[in-house]
Amino acid sequence: MTEIATYSVSPEAAGQRLDAWLAAQLDGVSRSRVQMLLSQGSVFVDGKPVKASFKLRGGEAVEVHGEPLPPPLRAMAEAIPLDILYEDDDLSVVNKPAGMMVHAGSGATDDARNRGTLVNALLHHYRQLSSTGGELRPGIVHRLDKQTSGLIIIARNDAAHLKLADMFSRRQMRKTYIALVHGAVKQDAGTIHAAISRDAIRRTRMTTRRATGGRTAISHYEVVRRIDSAFGKFSLVRVQIETGRTHQIRVHMASIGHSVVGDTLYGAPAHMAVGKKSKGAEAESISLDRNFLHAAELAFAHPRTGKLLELSAPLPQELEDFLARMETAK
Repeated sequence: MTEIATYSVSPEAAGQRLDAWLAAQLDGVSRSRVQMLLSQGSVFVDGKPVKASFKLRGGEAVEVHGEPLPPPLRAMAEAIPLDILYEDDDLSVVNKPAGMMVHAGSGATDDARNRGTLVNALLHHYRQLSSTGGELRPGIVHRLDKQTSGLIIIARNDAAHLKLADMFSRRQMRKTYIALVHGAVKQDAGTIHAAISRDAIRRTRMTTRRATGGRTAISHYEVVRRIDSAFGKFSLVRVQIETGRTHQIRVHMASIGHSVVGDTLYGAPAHMAVGKKSKGAEAESISLDRNFLHAAELAFAHPRTGKLLELSAPLPQELEDFLARMETAK
């Protein structure tokens, strides 16, 4: 039976938005979670479902149906194919596809929050993973963004995890990415040394523009190919990162005016149209439903033997096809 919690609106709350008022009443429940409950039709005012922006008058009865807090996330095993490039008793290196989250995240339902993740696939494939990262992140030493593909290291025991994490913190990992960015990058090679912090207004974004509070971030880039296509000018670049900050390459390249193709969060257009078209003809357009960013190479010393491991993963076929279409369009 669904639990129902009822709250009375005091006269002093008149004029407040329902979502803001209710978030203040529910201990430990965020405003975004309240808005999710409202969108699901789980909140009623005087017996009627209302929108988050509903303005209170005072004296209403507000009902919340069900549990305000989402069920706790849990890592679960799923039979999901893995592209494993290297494995031994201490670690494995997996080629993660774009569209796959590394571990459980936010979502409206349990399926959306914790299905189809890399951790789920790893739990099905391996009997044992390191526990250092906690119950939700077994084996996870570092991460890749959901829409970024490529190489990720998995620790299979705690000793390996601790040594790998120390190597990351000491910048003893060589990580190289391939990215396609908008525009013609002026220099053939360069270094971006700009601290990264959370955007104060748009919390899903990172930025290099805050004067204080940022974490050191260093990216070295070189232009591999310059593309002057019917859709505009682009640069295919190799980027080697010394640090591993959230969205580092995406925010660094955007900071110098060259957003990663497909990365609408940092200014890339959702669609690119042919610059010139015949009179009366509809312009051809092209789009990419992921970021053109791929973790292509990893080089590091094995945490147990010290032997140098050098691994690489080619560009996924969808990125190769995108490049081909871009370069052949007229």
